[in-house]
Amino acid sequence: MLTVDFSRFPLAPGDRVLDLGCGAGRHAFECYRRGAQVVALDQNAEEIREVAKWFAAMKEAGEAPAGATATAMEGDALALPFPDESFDVVIISEVMEHIHDDKGVLAEMVRVLRPGGRIAVTVPRYGPEKVCWTLSDAYHEVEGGHIRIYKADQLLARIREAGLRPYGSHHAHALHSPYWWLKCAFGVDNDKALPVRAYHKLLVWDIMKKPLATRVAEQALNPLIGKSFVAYATKPHLPSVDAA
Repeated sequence: MLTVDFSRFPLAPGDRVLDLGCGAGRHAFECYRRGAQVVALDQNAEEIREVAKWFAAMKEAGEAPAGATATAMEGDALALPFPDESFDVVIISEVMEHIHDDKGVLAEMVRVLRPGGRIAVTVPRYGPEKVCWTLSDAYHEVEGGHIRIYKADQLLARIREAGLRPYGSHHAHALHSPYWWLKCAFGVDNDKALPVRAYHKLLVWDIMKKPLATRVAEQALNPLIGKSFVAYATKPHLPSVDAA
């Protein structure tokens, strides 16, 4: 399940991509399939080991084109172990709401992104997320949990302050908002509640089968209750300096 829309965020074979806070690796895997040179970075060692295994399996199965590369590594988003301008593309999906120093993370992403490079940032959307916080303290008051809710204009302002130029945005995963509302209402750790189990089955069916009816429904509902807000931006080229 991808949050970044690659029709709005074009990726070329050979692009150097950093998936920052990659988690289980869903965006990193898609970039690898598209022929990119991918680095998937996360502070969770267990998840990084799993991502590395999947990269190896994809290579063995021939899912990645010739020239594509993939590396999974542990790292700190506030102190990235890369030189300046190392990447053509940076993706940070559902991460910034967890980090106290979000300005510091953006600064590090800008540092390692080449001029003219592209960045995709996704966070939980304000409205659906606010419902979750209202229904359940346990949803966000956990170690490593969500510490803030972004409004769209607030996130875009952060992106501009970091020196990036936003060029597009949208909402995603409308069908997932009711699931999380149910989870919060019945208990975030209570997967046995009938409404939660039933809705989860619906989501699994939707992800696996991608039926037209749910695709159309989600597209129509995304502007209203999309679970995620997605923003795209570029790093401007520095003005040329006249040697004369």
